[in-house]
Amino acid sequence: MKSLNFDVDSFIVGLSAIIGLVLGLGMQDTFTNITAGIWVAAIRPIDREEIVVVNGQTGKVKSVGIMSTELLTPDNQLITIPNKLVWGSSIVNMTRMPTRRASVDVGISYSSDIEKAIKIALDLMKGHPLILQEPEPAVVTTELASSSVNLQLRAWTKTGDFMGVKNSLTAGIFEAYRKEGIEIPFPQMDIHVKEIKREAKEIQKGVGIINLD
Repeated sequence: MKSLNFDVDSFIVGLSAIIGLVLGLGMQDTFTNITAGIWVAAIRPIDREEIVVVNGQTGKVKSVGIMSTELLTPDNQLITIPNKLVWGSSIVNMTRMPTRRASVDVGISYSSDIEKAIKIALDLMKGHPLILQEPEPAVVTTELASSSVNLQLRAWTKTGDFMGVKNSLTAGIFEAYRKEGIEIPFPQMDIHVKEIKREAKEIQKGVGIINLD
């Protein structure tokens, strides 16, 4: 090529620059994922066997690799998330803390005794063997809705017992209210039909004219 008067050195430099640019753009995500993986491994906002919400996905952490993180969903689906999305999004770690608060929402009718309903709920939580008494269980009124007064049961428990306590309280408050006559309303529509009396006032030329009172 030199014998044909081509500037080989300039050609090689130019070609190298193009190749470097292409490789750099192609490897950009790879380098970003590696860097994010290093930060995740160093700071450890998540760890194996913890249940987390990452980039809108919920599951148990199966592995945290240098390029990606794997989550196992409750229905046994494996989700692989690039580490740049893990590091670049909010992370909710649901099992890192030793205790959690279980909250159960329930609505009672406006005709029900709210003080009685609160006492029944408190007694249910205070008598539950897996609910901690410190912090103390509480019942708060969260909303005066269109067809119900909405209450929320709040009870602290160990993180490992969280789902069991939540399920137990949901079923328990339903049974307790039904037993004590506290009505839990459900969406319904009342339709009132008004009868309109019609009376024929006159008939002319074979045409009926009807006036409404």
